[in-house]
Amino acid sequence: MYNRILIASDGSELSDKAVAHGLDLAALCGAQVIALKVVPHYPRSYFEGGEVLPLKETQRIEAQWASHSQTLLDAIKAEGQSRKVQVTTEIVQSDLVAESVIDTAKRRECDLIVMASHGRKGLQRLLLGSETQHVLTHSHIPVLVLR
Repeated sequence: MYNRILIASDGSELSDKAVAHGLDLAALCGAQVIALKVVPHYPRSYFEGGEVLPLKETQRIEAQWASHSQTLLDAIKAEGQSRKVQVTTEIVQSDLVAESVIDTAKRRECDLIVMASHGRKGLQRLLLGSETQHVLTHSHIPVLVLR
């Protein structure tokens, strides 16, 4: 059925449920898993929505985010090993989350993307948009969304 499944995680509780379901599906299908975490760049100007910090401080923050992401992915890999699922991890640094998910799935030749819905409602969803919605509408690879 599926040979390679990309599981995108942001570390949230809802995302953890999607990871568990994705790993269970991979175990049933005998599929490999690519666990992905997209890490944004730290805003470098007021126009990007952040305080202007010295470059060294910005690099420290981004390194901390990358370290946290690697810890998250290592936990997914360990969870996969307990289910006898081969898990490869990848961190992508980009502000374009949905595009990074789709591009990684294409590059890694995945035949399914598993991710959580974000759970935003009302005006917040309208204003902020949805990375999951973007993946759903732009991916040519099937997407399994869990709530």
